[in-house]
Amino acid sequence: MKSKEQLALRTYNQVHIPRKYEKGKRRISVYISWSYPGESNRNPAELDNRFSTMTEVKKVLWPDYEWADLSSFLQGISGSLELFFVAWVYFQEFCGEVSGYPVPVYQRIDQAGYKLPIDERILEDTDTLFIFGLDHMITDQEASAGEIEAIENFLKREGTCLVIGPHHDVGISDDLKLRQMEYLHHGDALVPRQQRFGKYTRSILNGLGIPVENKYGLRPAVVKGTNKVAPFTPNRDLDTKGWLKGVTSFNFHMHLPHYEITKNDGSINLLATQPIDLSNPHPFTEAGNTEFNSFIWIKPDGKRAGDVLIADSTIFSTLFGADESLENFWRNISTL
Repeated sequence: MKSKEQLALRTYNQVHIPRKYEKGKRRISVYISWSYPGESNRNPAELDNRFSTMTEVKKVLWPDYEWADLSSFLQGISGSLELFFVAWVYFQEFCGEVSGYPVPVYQRIDQAGYKLPIDERILEDTDTLFIFGLDHMITDQEASAGEIEAIENFLKREGTCLVIGPHHDVGISDDLKLRQMEYLHHGDALVPRQQRFGKYTRSILNGLGIPVENKYGLRPAVVKGTNKVAPFTPNRDLDTKGWLKGVTSFNFHMHLPHYEITKNDGSINLLATQPIDLSNPHPFTEAGNTEFNSFIWIKPDGKRAGDVLIADSTIFSTLFGADESLENFWRNISTL
């Protein structure tokens, strides 16, 4: 990965220039489902359902972020949101090099309050659309009927791909003891006892008739004696398109969602499950589960000519590093 000094020139507040279609190349776009003001303006005195402030990040992860001082980096919750953008830069650059096109990142509501629903302005020059479900449910982001229709029409185009990544849903229970069990299981002091994400991505999945729901925040197992995530359990016989070619693991994150398939008519292919760290109990493991659903492929059908993939947004971030296996996964999605 490049240092900040090696990154390409950065611009802000620019109007997107549409990319022309070229056979054999994919135009990739990223859509962040949050309201930046809605997230950054959350009251830090509220313990649940918000991102951390930079003060909390610095305290928990000291001294890693001592460079983020008052003169050089946003503080409060907004600083934590900017850390996501920093962690996505390598993914953007990597996919841009592979695809031959720059990779724009859109926000549902950006720092300046500019509102951008998913419509033809985004979709007309996009072949692969990533939707990162990082909106707290409390901010009430939900796809409109027009957005659902626009995505349905997008997926009618041959060769399109929707990659949708609802994040975790921690602390759904009213039982405070269960919330504490979840907290001790994942072990991330920056995650509150209740942190529910993904109303927007859930509304997209419901609107498309895809019966998958993000649940929990589960800590993946690691390779013994290391901090490297354990290999996932692949279902390669179902992976007829090769999404996981050369891929044995994703990256480590302390709290990953389980993608529960609530109904399967045969179109939903579970391509990978992730072993869980069983060091500390969790309601999901107490029920007898040792792995969670981490990667799903919904094939084209009579209504859709495009593919739909479901994978957590943190797989496309370098907050916890990137290796050859993860890069192979990014390359597959950028080229298939």
